[in-house]
Parts: sequence; structure tokens; C-alpha cells
Amino acid sequence: MSESAPARVFLAVVDETPEHRIAVRYAARRAAHTGGRLAMLYVIEPAELQHFRAIEELAQAERREAAEGLLQDLCEEIAPLAGAMPIVYIREGRRRDELLALINEEPTISILVLAAGTGAEGPGPLVTSLAGKAAARLRIPIAIVPGGLTMDEVDALS
Repeated sequence: MSESAPARVFLAVVDETPEHRIAVRYAARRAAHTGGRLAMLYVIEPAELQHFRAIEELAQAERREAAEGLLQDLCEEIAPLAGAMPIVYIREGRRRDELLALINEEPTISILVLAAGTGAEGPGPLVTSLAGKAAARLRIPIAIVPGGLTMDEVDALS
């Protein structure tokens, strides 16, 4: 990679699912092995109680605080593995919409890493949505990591 070329950025989505840790670890190791950077996105989704504005604002503040705490802990844990402190994005809105907007706004993001869910409901709404027709509109590839892998298996693959 030349001095002027920006580092490849591996973007992983962080959420409340257990498999997000698989995606983050895979992305961190790939970034470290290729001279890239890890980025993590957490999207705070709107609550359903929009008509109770004061309650919604309090709940939104609590969700943001929880997101910041989760990302801080994850950064401290994964930075040594990634080779650098991850880039962190926190957005508010619908997860899929915010993810697509971020990819379009940030030209350095070069690959999206998602982990497929292991539950009976399928791989998860984000994987299902982005692996379908939406994939044709993306400007970057998507790596979908099996959510049932152990950390040792992730390390062996990455």
C-alpha cells in the first residue's frame, strides 16, 4: 500500500446480539492482517412511544449512554487485536438506513462485516436485507461470518 493510499476500513455493526462479537473480531483481525482499520457502528433505533416525547427523550439518552459504554468496553478489548483504536460511529434511526447512509458518506469504508444469527428466525434482518436485492446497490463487498463460530475458529479464518 502506498503512503498516500488510505487504509482499508472494515466496518462491523455492533448491537445487542451475541454474534456481533464474532463480526467485530473477524473485522479486527482482517484489518490488522491487511494494514487496515476497524470501524464499528452502533445504531440507536427509535422507540415506539413517539407520542410521549419526554419519556422518549429520556429513553433515547439512556440508550445512547448504554451504546457508548458498550463501544468503549469493546474498543478497549479489541484495539490490541486490531492494531489500533477502532473508529466508532453512533447514529440514531433505523439500523439498515443508517448503515447504508454511513457507507455512502464514508469513502474509506471498504468492506462490511456482518455475523449471521444462529436462531430459528434466520440470519437476522440486516443480513437478510443486505444479502438480497440491496447488495446490488452497495459500493463495497459484504463479508457474512457464521454467527456460531468460536473465537478460535474466527481466529483461524481471519
